[in-house]
Order: sequence, then C-alpha cells, then structure tokens
Amino acid sequence: MSTPLAARPLSFDASFERIPDDEVETIGRLVKALRSIQEITSQDYGRAVRSVHAKSHGVLEGELTVFDNLPPELAQGVFALPREYRVAMRLSTNPGDILHDGVSTPRGLAIKIADVTGVRLPGSEAHTSQDFVMVNAPMFTAATPKAFVKNLELLAKTTDRMPKTKKALSTVLRGVEHVVETLGGESGKIKSLGGHPETHILGETFYACAPLLYGPYFAKLSIAPVSPELVALKDASLDTSAKPDALREAVTDFFAVNSGEWELRVQLATDIDKMPVEDASVQWPENESPYLAVARIRVAPQPTWTEQRVAAIDDGMVFSPWHGIAAHRPIGGVMRARKLAYEMSAAFRAEFNGCPVHG
Repeated sequence: MSTPLAARPLSFDASFERIPDDEVETIGRLVKALRSIQEITSQDYGRAVRSVHAKSHGVLEGELTVFDNLPPELAQGVFALPREYRVAMRLSTNPGDILHDGVSTPRGLAIKIADVTGVRLPGSEAHTSQDFVMVNAPMFTAATPKAFVKNLELLAKTTDRMPKTKKALSTVLRGVEHVVETLGGESGKIKSLGGHPETHILGETFYACAPLLYGPYFAKLSIAPVSPELVALKDASLDTSAKPDALREAVTDFFAVNSGEWELRVQLATDIDKMPVEDASVQWPENESPYLAVARIRVAPQPTWTEQRVAAIDDGMVFSPWHGIAAHRPIGGVMRARKLAYEMSAAFRAEFNGCPVHG
C-alpha cells in the first residue's frame, strides 16, 4: 500500500511543453544518425537489430497486479482499478550493437502490459498494450533532443569512417568507457555515458527518466526489486569480462530456480520549476515527491532465453513509450523524439529481416 502524498500533485498544463521551432529538423537528424548505426550493424550481422538497446539479457513473462485502495491521484490510467495484467519484460543494455558484456554500458528494462483498455495514443490504435521503457538512472544524459543528437551524430560519423563491423561501435564505446573511468564516480549521468560497474543486472532499479502524463497529472515511473532474492543482488559483483554473455547467463541461472518481484512506482510532479517537462537531465527531488508504489510485478521461475521466447519477445515485439493509452502520453522533447526514432527502428528491422514486428 502506498504512503500518503507529501504534497498535492500538479495538474498538467499544455504550456509546460515548449516545442522549439526547429524540433522537426532536430528529430530528423536524430533518426538519420540512428538509422546509420542500424545500417552498419545489420550489414555485420546479416540481420537488423534495434538502433538502441540491441542486446537483450533476458525476456520474461509475468503478471502485474494493480494495488487496491490507491488514493485518487495514483488511481489513474492503467492503474485506475485493481486488476491483473499479463506482462512481458525485456532486460537490455543500451548500445545499438550486440557487444561483449565486458563493455560496461547502461542497462535497460522495457515492459509491455497486455490487454489495456482506454483511448489510444496516435499511431498505436491497432495495439492493446501499454509499454514503459526504462533505464537504470533517474535522469537522461542530455536535457533535450538537440543536446543528445550532437553526441549521437559523432558516434555515427565515427563508425561510418571505420570498418563496417561490430568492432567499430565496440571501439568507440570502449573509448567512452575509458573517459568515464577517468572522470570517476557512479552518478546516474556518468553511468549513462557508458561506464557501469560490473554488477548483477537484476539488482538494478529502473526509471522512465523522461516524464509522461498520469491522468490529469504528470509523472516519472520506476520499477524496483522488492523480493528478497532480487534485493540481495543490489550492487552484487558480477564478472562480465570473462564471458561475452555474462549478464544473460546470470539472468538465466537466477530464474531457473527463483521467482522475482518488483514494485512499479510513480513520482508525481508537484513543482514545475523543480520538476520540468522539457529538461530530461533534471532529477526530480524525491524529498519533494517520493516514488510511490501502485502495482507489483511477479515473475515465476522460467527459462529466460529460449528460441521460442526470443522469437516472440526479443525479435517479435516493439517496445515504445508511444504504444499505450492517452492517459499516459509521453511528454517533453526527449519523449517526442522517441516516437519517430522507435518507429524508424521497428520499420527498418521489419524490412531488413523480412518479418513483421508487433506492438
């Protein structure tokens, strides 16, 4: 059961979104850079992978249970009524390439909640899911799409000048990792730049580091481990240097014998100055508005990397924050950019592989 809200949540106002005049051009550059990376990796593998979060470390199936007796502010959208949903989960790391796990990069978790009712977001009318896409940092590396696209274009340009193989991205990412290690520290921003300690992925707390609507309000979300076996893995050391798929093997070994439980939590915005919509690099202060639990995800022991599961979830599904209902519309520049970027990536995979992907 969630604790009472510390402050009254702020109703969303359309004026909180401020769209730059050149945003269409910026997003076009972003999509072009991501497509360039995808073209390089697809030629190397002979098949197309995602332009970001290409490598999966486990695909899970479970149930999400919305808590009963939530306060009205939290009982919104998917979480308006106490009920159970089927859920698919995908654990990943963020480069658009399938690298050795020794290249320490930020981790991601995407979930797809099935059979959700409500007015659909534009472009997702044919689907019935609600997707949430998260990383293991509470804020994004760049404030805006324009700030982010400069780094992405540099990566795409560098890889374009190198041999068209996975070694290109790997070399660049190792260089980024070296810079991060030189800087030191383990803040969310440092981790998201490419450096990450060698720890177990199942001990992570994941965040939708850019905001979305939450009924009449707006919020950020997180998913945090709560079952004792998962909590014990927080910051647990895991040698990823010796095996290319060390994280995947660790996830497989864990769920061969253990179940897992996470809480899905909501941080409602209470102050537009401290909790901006358009600057995704700002960490919203939890002392002003804590993350409050609205649902629990349960996953039973299961094989997490089978041919059938990979075909259905890893290869066959698209995870996008724009696959969902209007009550959870993504907001802010980073989220707006994700719509076209994710659509391009999914279309490229479908065309190159000659196999449709599903929402």
